[in-house]
Amino acid sequence: MAGIRLATTSDAQKILDIYTPYIENTTITFEYDVPTLEEFAERINDVLENFPYLVYEDKNGSILGYAYAHYYGERSAYNWTVEVSIYLSENASGKGIGTKLYRSLEEELTKQKVINIVACVTEENIGSIRFHEKLGFKNIGTFEKVGYKFNKWLDVIWFEKNVNKRDSEVSEIIPYAKLEKRTYR
Repeated sequence: MAGIRLATTSDAQKILDIYTPYIENTTITFEYDVPTLEEFAERINDVLENFPYLVYEDKNGSILGYAYAHYYGERSAYNWTVEVSIYLSENASGKGIGTKLYRSLEEELTKQKVINIVACVTEENIGSIRFHEKLGFKNIGTFEKVGYKFNKWLDVIWFEKNVNKRDSEVSEIIPYAKLEKRTYR
């Protein structure tokens, strides 16, 4: 059955297969070198310590996309803010998979007591800019020419979405593994 589920480290190769063309052929990620399978599995594990790492799997067991969150910054004051990322396989674009992944991710982050979700998008990624705007993210600024890839300087546009109320009293973030009920679509 097609749908969204939690990623595991055994998915690392399939997820890395989706990510590799973005590294090698685009400015969508500023990563230059494809990580090893071991490094990538460790990244998945690191995310899962505190946050969801979701994959969309078709009825044949092929992973068509993934989305995850991680802390935005190392300082304690940032504990209620996460950065999100999403990548889809080439044959998954335009089918609503990205929207399903992000909405499921947002639901899980809301239950964890996350307050702010941020995303950075390179200026050339017009599809991602429109995608974030469609999902209610607000363009909050541009870091001009901060990334250099494929012999050109690129802007990074930052988006933000508030998913829980900002109060002077805040609850601690609930580690993802401790959530009682997980919702996937």
